Amino acid sequence: MEPIQHTADLSAYLAADEVIDHHHPVVRETAARLARGAADSYDYARAAYTFVRDVIPHSQDSGDLRVTWRASDVLTLRTGICHAKSHALAALLRAEDIPTALCYQRLLRDDGGGHVVHGLVAVRFHGAWHRQDPRGNKPGVDARFSLEGERLAWVPDSASKEMDYPVLYAEPHPAVITALRAAPDRPHLWKTLPSTL
Repeated sequence: MEPIQHTADLSAYLAADEVIDHHHPVVRETAARLARGAADSYDYARAAYTFVRDVIPHSQDSGDLRVTWRASDVLTLRTGICHAKSHALAALLRAEDIPTALCYQRLLRDDGGGHVVHGLVAVRFHGAWHRQDPRGNKPGVDARFSLEGERLAWVPDSASKEMDYPVLYAEPHPAVITALRAAPDRPHLWKTLPSTL
C-alpha cells in the first residue's frame, strides 16, 4: 500500500490542535523527559512509541470504562483506545518536530460482529512514511516500532473485507473524533465507532 498525504503541506503534520495538543504542559513535560534519554530523533521516536504502547494501557485490555480523546488527557489519565493512544503518540512526536500522521485500518470486531475502524500513526523519516501501531501488546498482538518494514498489531485480511486505508491525515478523521467525543463510556463507544471511513 502506498500512503497518500491528505494534504501536501508537511507542516500540517507538525501542527497542534484541540486533539493533538502538543503545546499542553503534560505533553511537553513527557516529551522532555523522553528526549533526555534519546541520542537522536529516531531514538526519541522509538522511546515515545514504547512509552505510549507499554505505559498507557488500552482501556479494553485494562477494563477502564473512561473514554479519552485529547492527547493530554490520555497522558494524564493513562488510558485510551487505539485512537486515543495514537493521538497521544502523535502529540509526543510532533512536540519534537517529527512529522506524524493519523491513519486507519478497517478490521473485524473481536466478536466477529461486523467491522470497526482501528487507529494508528505514520511517522516521517528519511523522506518516507512508516506506519506504527501503539495500541498495546497482548497475547496474539506483538506490534513493534520499525522503519524496516511494518510491525503492526494486525495485518488486514481482504477475504474478511478488512483493509488498510492509504490516506494519512494531519487531524483525526471526523467520524472517529465525533464518536470519541460523544461517548459517555467505552461500552457506548464500542456501539458508535465507525465501521468504515
